[in-house]
Amino acid sequence: QVQLVESGGGLVPAGDSLRLSCAASGRTFSAYAMGWSRQAPGKEREFVARISPSGSSKYYPDSVKGRFTISRDNAKNTVYLQMNNLKPEDTAVYYCAAADGLGAYVYWGQGTQVTVSS
Repeated sequence: QVQLVESGGGLVPAGDSLRLSCAASGRTFSAYAMGWSRQAPGKEREFVARISPSGSSKYYPDSVKGRFTISRDNAKNTVYLQMNNLKPEDTAVYYCAAADGLGAYVYWGQGTQVTVSS
């Protein structure tokens, strides 16, 4: 079992930055690929970043590429999402998740709200 707790959300103006953190406890954090996803009201959940267990491989969809950066510190059992040049359409609840060996996200945090004002 892995417990995930996100923090760092808030209300910011467009163009600003935020860094989200996700602290993990439980089983070996470094064995899991980690991801960040978001869900806005009335919209489907969208994955915005993924990082391999070692941190050597990262993936971003075009919607956030160049603005968002995922990183992890396995010594601190924490994964981060640096979000720069935020836009109103980035407004959503952001969740972190841990993936098993098959790539399925099996553990989820409770989410943190990010609101970007225009």
